[in-house]
Amino acid sequence: MKVTICGAGRTGHLNAVLFKQRPGIAVSVFTASAAVAEEWASDDDVWQAHTPDGNVLSARPDHVGTDPGKALEDADMVVVTQPAQARPALLRQIATHLPQNKKVFLGAIPGFCGFDWLVAKTLSGHDNVVIWGMKDVPHTAFDLVPGRRVRMGGAKAQLFAALHQRESSADRIVLAEMLARLFDAPVAMLQNYLEITLTPGNALMHPAVLYGLIGPGAPWQDKPFDEPICWWSDCPRAGAELLEACDAENQAIRGAIEARLGIDLSTVKPLRQELIEAYGSQIEDNRTMYTLLRTNRAYAGICAPLVPNPHGPGLLIDRESRAFHEDIAVGQALLVEMAARLNVAIPAIAKTYHWARRYHGGLAEGAPVYVPADWPEAA
Repeated sequence: MKVTICGAGRTGHLNAVLFKQRPGIAVSVFTASAAVAEEWASDDDVWQAHTPDGNVLSARPDHVGTDPGKALEDADMVVVTQPAQARPALLRQIATHLPQNKKVFLGAIPGFCGFDWLVAKTLSGHDNVVIWGMKDVPHTAFDLVPGRRVRMGGAKAQLFAALHQRESSADRIVLAEMLARLFDAPVAMLQNYLEITLTPGNALMHPAVLYGLIGPGAPWQDKPFDEPICWWSDCPRAGAELLEACDAENQAIRGAIEARLGIDLSTVKPLRQELIEAYGSQIEDNRTMYTLLRTNRAYAGICAPLVPNPHGPGLLIDRESRAFHEDIAVGQALLVEMAARLNVAIPAIAKTYHWARRYHGGLAEGAPVYVPADWPEAA
Protein backbone atom coordinates (compact mmCIF):
# COMPACT_ATOMS: atom_id res chain seq x y z
CA MET A 1 0.00 0.00 0.00
CA LYS A 2 1.40 3.39 -0.99
CA VAL A 3 0.69 6.34 1.28
CA THR A 4 1.50 9.89 0.22
CA ILE A 5 1.84 12.28 3.13
CA CYS A 6 1.32 15.93 2.27
CA GLY A 7 3.49 18.01 4.56
CA ALA A 8 6.85 17.40 6.25
CA GLY A 9 6.09 19.31 9.43
CA ARG A 10 5.76 17.75 12.87
CA THR A 11 2.77 15.52 12.11
CA GLY A 12 3.93 14.63 8.60
CA HIS A 13 7.46 13.75 9.70
CA LEU A 14 6.32 11.66 12.65
CA ASN A 15 3.78 9.68 10.67
CA ALA A 16 6.24 9.07 7.84
CA VAL A 17 8.55 7.41 10.37
CA LEU A 18 5.74 5.49 12.07
CA PHE A 19 4.16 4.26 8.83
CA LYS A 20 7.54 2.94 7.64
CA GLN A 21 7.71 0.74 10.75
CA ARG A 22 4.68 -1.15 9.39
CA PRO A 23 5.13 -4.04 6.93
CA GLY A 24 4.26 -3.48 3.28
CA ILE A 25 3.84 0.30 3.47
CA ALA A 26 5.53 2.58 0.93
CA VAL A 27 5.69 6.21 2.07
CA SER A 28 6.03 9.22 -0.20
CA VAL A 29 6.22 12.74 1.26
CA PHE A 30 5.09 15.79 -0.72
CA THR A 31 6.62 18.93 0.77
CA ALA A 32 6.86 22.61 -0.08
CA SER A 33 10.37 22.65 1.38
CA ALA A 34 13.00 22.36 -1.32
CA ALA A 35 15.63 22.07 1.42
CA VAL A 36 14.00 18.99 2.96
CA ALA A 37 13.55 17.39 -0.48
CA GLU A 38 17.14 18.11 -1.51
CA GLU A 39 18.53 16.76 1.75
CA TRP A 40 16.60 13.51 1.28
CA ALA A 41 17.84 13.19 -2.32
CA SER A 42 21.47 14.01 -1.57
CA ASP A 43 22.21 11.28 0.95
CA ASP A 44 20.86 8.13 2.56
CA ASP A 45 20.08 9.67 5.95
CA VAL A 46 17.08 8.38 7.84
CA TRP A 47 14.33 10.38 9.51
CA GLN A 48 14.04 9.93 13.26
CA ALA A 49 11.30 10.07 15.88
CA HIS A 50 12.36 10.31 19.53
CA THR A 51 9.82 8.49 21.70
CA PRO A 52 8.70 9.53 25.22
CA ASP A 53 10.52 6.55 26.76
CA GLY A 54 13.87 7.59 25.30
CA ASN A 55 14.00 5.30 22.27
CA VAL A 56 14.61 6.44 18.70
CA LEU A 57 12.60 5.18 15.73
CA SER A 58 14.29 5.54 12.37
CA ALA A 59 13.09 5.21 8.79
CA ARG A 60 13.80 6.52 5.33
CA PRO A 61 10.75 7.58 3.30
CA ASP A 62 10.64 6.03 -0.16
CA HIS A 63 10.30 9.47 -1.74
CA VAL A 64 10.47 13.08 -0.57
CA GLY A 65 9.91 15.81 -3.12
CA THR A 66 8.28 19.05 -4.21
CA ASP A 67 6.77 17.67 -7.43
CA PRO A 68 3.16 16.63 -6.74
CA GLY A 69 3.09 14.36 -9.79
CA LYS A 70 5.97 12.23 -8.55
CA ALA A 71 4.85 12.27 -4.92
CA LEU A 72 1.30 11.17 -5.74
CA GLU A 73 2.10 8.62 -8.44
CA ASP A 74 0.07 5.43 -7.82
CA ALA A 75 -0.93 6.51 -4.30
CA ASP A 76 -3.61 4.44 -2.58
CA MET A 77 -4.00 6.86 0.29
CA VAL A 78 -3.23 10.56 0.65
CA VAL A 79 -2.82 12.02 4.13
CA VAL A 80 -2.99 15.80 4.49
CA THR A 81 -1.15 17.15 7.54
CA GLN A 82 -0.87 20.84 6.68
CA PRO A 83 -2.74 23.38 8.84
CA ALA A 84 -6.31 24.14 7.86
CA GLN A 85 -5.53 27.53 6.30
CA ALA A 86 -3.06 25.89 3.87
CA ARG A 87 -5.34 23.06 2.77
CA PRO A 88 -7.43 24.82 0.08
CA ALA A 89 -4.31 25.76 -1.91
CA LEU A 90 -2.80 22.31 -1.36
CA LEU A 91 -5.88 20.54 -2.72
CA ARG A 92 -5.89 22.75 -5.81
CA GLN A 93 -2.21 21.95 -6.29
CA ILE A 94 -2.60 18.17 -6.12
CA ALA A 95 -6.00 17.84 -7.84
CA THR A 96 -4.71 17.06 -11.33
CA HIS A 97 -2.05 14.67 -10.03
CA LEU A 98 -4.27 12.26 -8.10
CA PRO A 99 -4.50 8.77 -9.65
CA GLN A 100 -7.63 8.43 -11.78
CA ASN A 101 -7.59 4.69 -12.48
CA LYS A 102 -8.54 3.58 -8.96
CA LYS A 103 -10.06 4.80 -5.73
CA VAL A 104 -7.84 7.15 -3.75
CA PHE A 105 -8.57 7.58 -0.04
CA LEU A 106 -7.85 11.25 0.64
CA GLY A 107 -7.95 12.21 4.29
CA ALA A 108 -6.53 14.55 6.89
CA ILE A 109 -4.78 14.08 10.22
CA PRO A 110 -6.46 15.72 12.00
CA GLY A 111 -9.63 16.09 9.96
CA PHE A 112 -11.01 19.17 11.68
CA CYS A 113 -12.25 22.55 10.36
CA GLY A 114 -14.77 21.02 7.96
CA PHE A 115 -12.22 19.10 5.89
CA ASP A 116 -14.96 16.94 4.34
CA TRP A 117 -16.77 20.02 3.04
CA LEU A 118 -13.50 21.51 1.76
CA VAL A 119 -12.53 18.44 -0.28
CA ALA A 120 -16.03 17.90 -1.66
CA LYS A 121 -16.11 21.49 -2.94
CA THR A 122 -12.52 21.64 -4.22
CA LEU A 123 -12.47 18.18 -5.87
CA SER A 124 -16.10 18.06 -6.97
CA GLY A 125 -15.28 16.31 -10.26
CA HIS A 126 -13.13 13.56 -8.75
CA ASP A 127 -15.61 10.75 -8.18
CA ASN A 128 -12.86 8.22 -7.40
CA VAL A 129 -11.70 10.21 -4.35
CA VAL A 130 -12.95 8.87 -1.01
CA ILE A 131 -12.97 11.64 1.60
CA TRP A 132 -12.09 10.85 5.20
CA GLY A 133 -10.50 12.35 8.27
CA MET A 134 -9.20 11.42 11.69
CA LYS A 135 -10.61 12.91 14.84
CA ASP A 136 -7.20 13.76 16.24
CA VAL A 137 -3.50 13.17 15.78
CA PRO A 138 -2.42 9.71 16.99
CA HIS A 139 0.46 11.35 18.89
CA THR A 140 1.52 14.87 19.71
CA ALA A 141 4.76 15.89 18.01
CA PHE A 142 7.14 18.75 18.71
CA ASP A 143 10.76 19.98 18.51
CA LEU A 144 11.01 19.29 14.78
CA VAL A 145 14.31 19.55 12.95
CA PRO A 146 12.97 19.41 9.36
CA GLY A 147 14.00 16.33 7.44
CA ARG A 148 15.91 14.93 10.41
CA ARG A 149 14.06 14.33 13.66
CA VAL A 150 11.01 15.12 15.77
CA ARG A 151 10.00 14.40 19.35
CA MET A 152 6.93 12.20 19.82
CA GLY A 153 4.56 12.99 22.67
CA GLY A 154 1.93 10.85 24.32
CA ALA A 155 -0.07 8.36 22.27
CA LYS A 156 -3.86 8.13 22.06
CA ALA A 157 -5.20 4.79 23.33
CA GLN A 158 -8.05 4.83 20.77
CA LEU A 159 -8.29 6.49 17.36
CA PHE A 160 -11.38 7.57 15.44
CA ALA A 161 -12.04 8.22 11.76
CA ALA A 162 -15.03 9.23 9.65
CA LEU A 163 -15.95 9.52 5.98
CA HIS A 164 -17.87 12.18 4.08
CA GLN A 165 -21.57 11.35 4.12
CA ARG A 166 -21.47 10.66 0.37
CA GLU A 167 -19.16 7.64 0.77
CA SER A 168 -20.40 4.03 0.68
CA SER A 169 -20.39 1.35 3.35
CA ALA A 170 -17.91 -0.59 1.19
CA ASP A 171 -15.53 2.39 1.25
CA ARG A 172 -15.93 2.48 5.01
CA ILE A 173 -14.80 -1.14 5.31
CA VAL A 174 -11.79 -0.59 3.04
CA LEU A 175 -10.73 2.54 4.94
CA ALA A 176 -10.95 0.72 8.26
CA GLU A 177 -8.69 -2.02 6.90
CA MET A 178 -6.18 0.51 5.55
CA LEU A 179 -6.00 2.43 8.83
CA ALA A 180 -5.58 -0.81 10.80
CA ARG A 181 -2.43 -1.44 8.75
CA LEU A 182 -1.00 1.96 9.67
CA PHE A 183 -1.65 2.36 13.39
CA ASP A 184 -0.97 0.35 16.53
CA ALA A 185 -3.97 1.80 18.37
CA PRO A 186 -7.42 0.52 17.38
CA VAL A 187 -9.31 2.78 14.96
CA ALA A 188 -13.08 3.10 15.43
CA MET A 189 -15.19 4.32 12.51
CA LEU A 190 -17.59 7.13 13.40
CA GLN A 191 -21.05 7.41 11.87
CA ASN A 192 -21.01 11.10 10.88
CA TYR A 193 -18.21 13.46 9.90
CA LEU A 194 -19.70 16.14 12.16
CA GLU A 195 -18.37 14.03 15.03
CA ILE A 196 -14.92 15.16 13.87
CA THR A 197 -15.86 18.74 12.99
CA LEU A 198 -17.28 19.29 16.49
CA THR A 199 -14.52 17.46 18.37
CA PRO A 200 -13.34 19.85 21.08
CA GLY A 201 -9.74 20.60 20.22
CA ASN A 202 -7.38 23.38 19.26
CA ALA A 203 -10.12 25.73 18.01
CA LEU A 204 -11.36 25.87 21.60
CA MET A 205 -8.14 25.26 23.51
CA HIS A 206 -5.58 27.64 22.04
CA PRO A 207 -7.81 30.76 21.83
CA ALA A 208 -9.02 30.33 25.41
CA VAL A 209 -5.49 29.94 26.76
CA LEU A 210 -4.28 32.89 24.67
CA TYR A 211 -7.05 35.03 26.14
CA GLY A 212 -6.08 33.88 29.63
CA LEU A 213 -2.43 34.80 28.98
CA ILE A 214 -2.62 38.09 27.07
CA GLY A 215 -6.30 39.10 26.87
CA PRO A 216 -8.06 41.82 28.87
CA GLY A 217 -6.98 41.66 32.51
CA ALA A 218 -4.53 38.81 31.86
CA PRO A 219 -1.04 38.63 33.44
CA TRP A 220 0.74 39.49 30.19
CA GLN A 221 -1.74 41.93 28.70
CA ASP A 222 0.29 44.55 26.83
CA LYS A 223 3.61 43.31 28.18
CA PRO A 224 6.18 40.79 26.94
CA PHE A 225 7.05 37.44 28.47
CA ASP A 226 10.39 37.30 30.26
CA GLU A 227 11.04 33.69 29.26
CA PRO A 228 9.48 30.88 27.19
CA ILE A 229 6.31 29.33 28.59
CA CYS A 230 4.45 26.11 27.87
CA TRP A 231 0.95 26.08 26.40
CA TRP A 232 -0.45 23.68 28.95
CA SER A 233 1.76 23.22 32.00
CA ASP A 234 1.83 27.04 32.38
CA CYS A 235 -1.84 27.51 31.51
CA PRO A 236 -3.43 30.18 33.75
CA ARG A 237 -6.53 29.30 35.76
CA ALA A 238 -8.58 31.96 33.95
CA GLY A 239 -7.69 30.39 30.60
CA ALA A 240 -8.75 26.93 31.79
CA GLU A 241 -12.06 28.29 33.11
CA LEU A 242 -12.73 30.15 29.86
CA LEU A 243 -11.95 26.95 27.98
CA GLU A 244 -14.61 25.11 29.99
CA ALA A 245 -17.16 27.81 29.08
CA CYS A 246 -16.24 27.54 25.38
CA ASP A 247 -16.51 23.77 25.57
CA ALA A 248 -20.00 23.99 27.08
CA GLU A 249 -21.03 26.15 24.13
CA ASN A 250 -19.58 23.60 21.70
CA GLN A 251 -21.80 21.02 23.42
CA ALA A 252 -24.77 23.34 22.87
CA ILE A 253 -23.96 23.47 19.14
CA ARG A 254 -23.81 19.67 19.16
CA GLY A 255 -27.22 19.44 20.83
CA ALA A 256 -28.78 21.86 18.37
CA ILE A 257 -27.47 19.85 15.40
CA GLU A 258 -28.78 16.60 16.90
CA ALA A 259 -32.21 18.17 17.32
CA ARG A 260 -32.26 19.79 13.86
CA LEU A 261 -30.90 16.83 11.87
CA GLY A 262 -32.13 13.93 14.01
CA ILE A 263 -28.67 12.39 14.31
CA ASP A 264 -26.62 11.01 17.19
CA LEU A 265 -23.44 12.94 17.95
CA SER A 266 -22.93 11.49 21.42
CA THR A 267 -19.28 10.71 20.66
CA VAL A 268 -18.67 14.49 20.81
CA LYS A 269 -17.96 14.48 24.53
CA PRO A 270 -17.01 17.34 26.85
CA LEU A 271 -13.34 18.21 26.46
CA ARG A 272 -12.22 17.16 29.93
CA GLN A 273 -13.82 13.73 29.43
CA GLU A 274 -12.19 13.47 25.98
CA LEU A 275 -8.77 14.23 27.42
CA ILE A 276 -9.14 11.81 30.33
CA GLU A 277 -10.17 9.01 27.97
CA ALA A 278 -7.39 9.85 25.50
CA TYR A 279 -4.48 10.20 27.94
CA GLY A 280 -5.55 8.22 31.02
CA SER A 281 -2.70 7.59 33.42
CA GLN A 282 -0.52 10.21 31.71
CA ILE A 283 -2.62 12.79 33.59
CA GLU A 284 -1.56 13.13 37.23
CA ASP A 285 -4.53 15.23 38.44
CA ASN A 286 -7.75 15.26 36.40
CA ARG A 287 -10.04 16.88 38.99
CA THR A 288 -10.45 20.12 37.04
CA MET A 289 -9.59 21.39 33.56
CA TYR A 290 -6.88 23.54 35.16
CA THR A 291 -5.16 20.67 36.97
CA LEU A 292 -5.61 18.33 33.99
CA LEU A 293 -3.89 20.65 31.52
CA ARG A 294 -1.03 21.40 33.88
CA THR A 295 -0.34 17.76 34.84
CA ASN A 296 -0.84 15.90 31.54
CA ARG A 297 2.57 14.40 30.80
CA ALA A 298 1.65 14.05 27.12
CA TYR A 299 1.49 17.86 26.98
CA ALA A 300 4.68 18.50 28.95
CA GLY A 301 7.25 20.63 27.18
CA ILE A 302 4.97 21.90 24.39
CA CYS A 303 5.97 25.57 24.16
CA ALA A 304 3.65 28.44 23.35
CA PRO A 305 4.57 30.16 20.06
CA LEU A 306 6.79 33.08 21.09
CA VAL A 307 9.11 35.34 19.10
CA PRO A 308 11.60 38.03 20.20
CA ASN A 309 9.99 41.38 21.00
CA PRO A 310 11.04 43.71 18.15
CA HIS A 311 10.46 46.77 20.34
CA GLY A 312 12.57 45.79 23.34
CA PRO A 313 13.38 42.93 25.70
CA GLY A 314 11.33 39.79 26.18
CA LEU A 315 9.11 37.64 23.99
CA LEU A 316 5.72 38.10 22.32
CA ILE A 317 3.09 35.68 21.01
CA ASP A 318 3.88 34.89 17.37
CA ARG A 319 1.17 36.37 15.17
CA GLU A 320 2.14 33.88 12.45
CA SER A 321 1.25 30.95 14.72
CA ARG A 322 -1.32 28.33 13.76
CA ALA A 323 -3.19 29.41 16.89
CA PHE A 324 -4.28 32.50 14.95
CA HIS A 325 -4.33 31.40 11.32
CA GLU A 326 -5.82 27.93 11.86
CA ASP A 327 -7.54 27.74 15.24
CA ILE A 328 -9.12 31.20 15.16
CA ALA A 329 -9.39 32.24 11.50
CA VAL A 330 -10.70 28.82 10.41
CA GLY A 331 -11.68 26.65 13.39
CA GLN A 332 -13.39 29.24 15.56
CA ALA A 333 -14.82 31.04 12.52
CA LEU A 334 -16.49 27.77 11.51
CA LEU A 335 -18.02 27.30 14.97
CA VAL A 336 -19.28 30.89 14.98
CA GLU A 337 -20.92 30.36 11.59
CA MET A 338 -22.51 27.04 12.56
CA ALA A 339 -23.85 28.53 15.80
CA ALA A 340 -25.32 31.50 13.93
CA ARG A 341 -27.14 29.24 11.46
CA LEU A 342 -28.49 27.19 14.37
CA ASN A 343 -29.40 30.24 16.51
CA VAL A 344 -27.20 29.02 19.38
CA ALA A 345 -25.77 31.62 21.75
CA ILE A 346 -21.99 31.29 22.18
CA PRO A 347 -20.82 34.30 24.26
CA ALA A 348 -17.52 32.74 25.43
CA ILE A 349 -16.46 31.51 21.97
CA ALA A 350 -17.55 34.82 20.43
CA LYS A 351 -15.58 36.77 23.06
CA THR A 352 -12.35 34.90 22.36
CA TYR A 353 -12.90 34.96 18.59
CA HIS A 354 -13.57 38.68 18.26
CA TRP A 355 -10.82 39.61 20.73
CA ALA A 356 -8.26 37.46 18.88
CA ARG A 357 -9.20 38.96 15.53
CA ARG A 358 -8.78 42.48 16.94
CA TYR A 359 -5.51 41.55 18.64
CA HIS A 360 -4.03 40.06 15.48
CA GLY A 361 -5.36 42.65 13.08
CA GLY A 362 -4.80 40.71 9.88
CA LEU A 363 -7.00 37.61 9.91
CA ALA A 364 -9.56 36.85 7.21
CA GLU A 365 -13.11 37.70 8.19
CA GLY A 366 -16.08 35.35 8.22
CA ALA A 367 -16.65 31.64 7.79
CA PRO A 368 -14.61 29.42 5.45
CA VAL A 369 -16.00 29.73 1.92
CA TYR A 370 -16.43 25.97 1.58
CA VAL A 371 -19.20 25.66 4.18
CA PRO A 372 -22.25 24.51 2.17
CA ALA A 373 -24.61 27.44 1.68
CA ASP A 374 -27.63 25.22 2.40
CA TRP A 375 -26.34 23.69 5.64
CA PRO A 376 -28.01 22.57 7.87
CA GLU A 377 -31.25 22.60 5.88
CA ALA A 378 -30.03 20.23 3.16
CA ALA A 379 -27.92 18.01 5.42
